[in-house]
Amino acid sequence: MNTIRFERRATSDARRSAAFRVLGAVAGILVAGLVLLITSRNPFTLLGDAFDANFGSQRGLEETAIYATPILLNGLAVALSLRMKIWNIGADGQFLMGAWAATGVGIHWAGPDPLVLLVMALVGAAAGAAWILIPALARAYWGVNEIITTLLLNFVALQLVLWATLGFWRDTKSAVVQSAPPVSANLPVFPGLDFLHIGFIAPLVLTAVLWWVFRSSTWGFEIDTIGGNPRAAAFAGINVPVRIVLVMLCTGAIAGLSGMIHLSGYAFRLNGGISTNYGLSGFIVAALAGGSFIGLLVGGLFIASMLHAGITLQAKGLSTYIILAIYGAILLGIAIGEVAARYRMVRERYDPATEAVR
Repeated sequence: MNTIRFERRATSDARRSAAFRVLGAVAGILVAGLVLLITSRNPFTLLGDAFDANFGSQRGLEETAIYATPILLNGLAVALSLRMKIWNIGADGQFLMGAWAATGVGIHWAGPDPLVLLVMALVGAAAGAAWILIPALARAYWGVNEIITTLLLNFVALQLVLWATLGFWRDTKSAVVQSAPPVSANLPVFPGLDFLHIGFIAPLVLTAVLWWVFRSSTWGFEIDTIGGNPRAAAFAGINVPVRIVLVMLCTGAIAGLSGMIHLSGYAFRLNGGISTNYGLSGFIVAALAGGSFIGLLVGGLFIASMLHAGITLQAKGLSTYIILAIYGAILLGIAIGEVAARYRMVRERYDPATEAVR
């Protein structure tokens, strides 16, 4: 008598994990297509429209890259903390605080654009780091769950942005009800393009830097050691609480910088809707990438293309709920593929006479 059971693999293979994620995404697309067929919609037409929205024109490619910039930066911020098994759920709040602080500089100082942008970037990164400081200290020295503290601070950050745009920074000269005045300096656009700003370089450079850090530096080795076994890391002489605080401050700074880049490169003014759940999308990308920075880069571009295609399909009359369902089916397929890559099927032969498994 033969039986089949699932056994967890002793080691994980990056290529196998990537292949299973791709298969999961394909399975999610097939399921979504089947649902669309059942509801009397043509999935091939919708898929063609989505592909054309992203890759059928220069404008589509530029808009996808613009959406990808904050998603990738927030994803990198979350991925950095995940290497230490710390869950930063507050990237969206840190993004908002980075945009908020950069707005304070951008609307009150009309100096030379390069200098203003540099100060906005520094202030935005500092604000993102400051926003995660209390959760970092609480996690490092008192063991407070960082999931709760970082998540709750998202709502505080949003209320602060709403207060600023409706109150002391409200643009009274504009017809926009809930908005601050436009910032005085904007990121320049790539030569020959219409509106893709140079901030798109930031996640690409940061991906390369983090890849090198965790491949070749002592600091990256120490972070991975803490993520694997904090007690062993402490026994080896690594100051675990200090490393936790520093890593969480770095994640907040990256997320805050993403808020400044999105503000000065695309939104140009602060408002309550400046973050279209970029922090959540970044978290999803980082979680599905499984610690791979290259995988995060590919996944971030894929998620951005789905979001952009969803906006285009919504403009053509497709319901928001259907778009979210398709989006969720694909993400669920990727998540299932990631989990499936960690296990293998083992066939065992059961002998009733000896009551033993062979």
